[in-house]
Amino acid sequence: MTETLNDQFAVLHAERVRTWEPSQLQRNVDQRARLVAAFDPATIVRPGDLAPEFSLIDTDGTALDLAALTADAPLVLVFFRHADCPACNLALPYYARTLYPQLGTARLVAVSPQLSERLRAIRERHALPFTVASDPDGALAAKWNIRFDSDAATVKGAANGDFPYPAVIIVDERQTVRFVDASPDWLVRTESPRILAALGALRFADAA
Repeated sequence: MTETLNDQFAVLHAERVRTWEPSQLQRNVDQRARLVAAFDPATIVRPGDLAPEFSLIDTDGTALDLAALTADAPLVLVFFRHADCPACNLALPYYARTLYPQLGTARLVAVSPQLSERLRAIRERHALPFTVASDPDGALAAKWNIRFDSDAATVKGAANGDFPYPAVIIVDERQTVRFVDASPDWLVRTESPRILAALGALRFADAA
């Protein structure tokens, strides 16, 4: 049976239904619904856009810029909220199991506005084989208009009150955005087969 994130999130939500107080559960559901209602996909980054210059900081404190990350292979950026986010703690290990081993030369970087020293926890907790990096002040997410206000962000060690929508963005070696999938609902995220299909299409188009 193929592993999917949707299956894992369904189990997570069912456990919350079983164990959370009704008012707590309703607040969570309502927040997700508000984000979905406010989301306008026409306003975010789209395939064909040139990627802006940016600098990320990995969990070892190393700066990573656009030119270096796209020097010789496509770049897959997975945006997530923070190291203690339950859904993120399902999604990143899922990508480690089902996406990372099949990437070929493409590079995978998981990105959060949380400070890099706080992100070290999720990388070490799951022994993630790919780079986990901080987007300081949510600057890149802001340029791509894939972030939302959250009062919890500063509590979680982010530099401001913004979190990114769960999103996967592929940038090619010419620093052009080739794939975008962003969801305002943090229990809806991009499955690995769809990302691999996008990478396959990109390689096929480049070879043609």
